[in-house]
Amino acid sequence: MIKHILITFFLILITTNSFSAGSDNSKPKKVKSNYDKAVEAVKWAKKYEKKGKLEKAKQRYQKAQKLLLKSNKKKPLQADTLNYLGFTTRKLGDYENGEKYYLLGLEIDPYHKGINEYLGELYVVTNRMDLAKERLKVLETCNCEEYNELKEIIEGTKKSKY
Repeated sequence: MIKHILITFFLILITTNSFSAGSDNSKPKKVKSNYDKAVEAVKWAKKYEKKGKLEKAKQRYQKAQKLLLKSNKKKPLQADTLNYLGFTTRKLGDYENGEKYYLLGLEIDPYHKGINEYLGELYVVTNRMDLAKERLKVLETCNCEEYNELKEIIEGTKKSKY
């Protein structure tokens, strides 16, 4: 009888995972990049902005901008990173440097939909409609929401929040 119990106990031990104290059997968590964290912060900032919680939105944009600067330092000259750097910088009221990030991004990817849309919006806000229409022209054949949104802002049928 004792022999039977010991054999059963032994079989249970070898068929189950055993771990050292303090560990668990869950999958290791993937560490998010600074870029991914920044994109998440931008999404939250936009939600706060829609709800009229402008101070919270500003804090999220600042957090995103810091993360994007770190990301750009680690992996320089990525069009997506420069797009979000331009966006967060513009949302924080620095149109001049926001434009610089966008233009740098366009040097890397002249047809980047996000950069073309956001740069066009910046041009509308800074009363440079001819340049905004140039950005719209680049997006003309993309069949994308970026084209439609920029077109509505240029036509004045959609208010820009910038």
